[in-house]
Amino acid sequence: MLYNPFDPLFLALVLPAMIFAMWAQYRVTSSFKKYSQQFTDKKITGAQAAQEVLRYAGVTGVSVERVPGSLTDHFDPRTNVIRLSESVFDSTSVAAVGVAAHEAGHAIQYANKYVPMKIRAGIIPVTSIGSKLAIPLVLIGLIMDMTGLVNIGILLFGTVVVFQLITLPVEFNASSRAIKILDSSAMLSREEVPASKKVLSAAALTYVGALAVSLAQMLRFIALSRRRR
Repeated sequence: MLYNPFDPLFLALVLPAMIFAMWAQYRVTSSFKKYSQQFTDKKITGAQAAQEVLRYAGVTGVSVERVPGSLTDHFDPRTNVIRLSESVFDSTSVAAVGVAAHEAGHAIQYANKYVPMKIRAGIIPVTSIGSKLAIPLVLIGLIMDMTGLVNIGILLFGTVVVFQLITLPVEFNASSRAIKILDSSAMLSREEVPASKKVLSAAALTYVGALAVSLAQMLRFIALSRRRR
């Protein structure tokens, strides 16, 4: 059935993707922890780095705020606010500066009307519905042997996969913008830039892992549907 861990489809498709996703999450946590101990020569904080990246890019009207938690950093385009976690906002580590610059990269994307970001924002309502209804519809359809219901569930789940697929260029581009500005603006030294880049590269892998899990799950749904016919 859908959640049988001994199902060959689960073992062949979903489990390897889940292992990769867990490894990616470990990578970002360990990289952030490691480079949180390496402090910048200029003692620039995460909050200052975000503001400086925005200034360098000529983007105005974006606020930088502190939020609770660790690695809860994000840019909210609805309010035009960069929210940095407690472990980033006041920290002067190369990890914190990299994460803050990445979020500023998202703000720059929004200001410049970066197409993949606009597409991702546009499909969020559909994706929200798909993420809530897809698996219940697939499960009910398989139990009741209703192929049409299963197909609807698979289509809805497909919106989640599309959202995560579009997320990849958005995240990679934000990191690319951040690293270029950190380097060209000399906020970080030549020796510090690679460390920030490693943190952002590790973070990007988590999005690849999430996509891999969702794609594997959708392929499994499709295979289960065909097997029941």
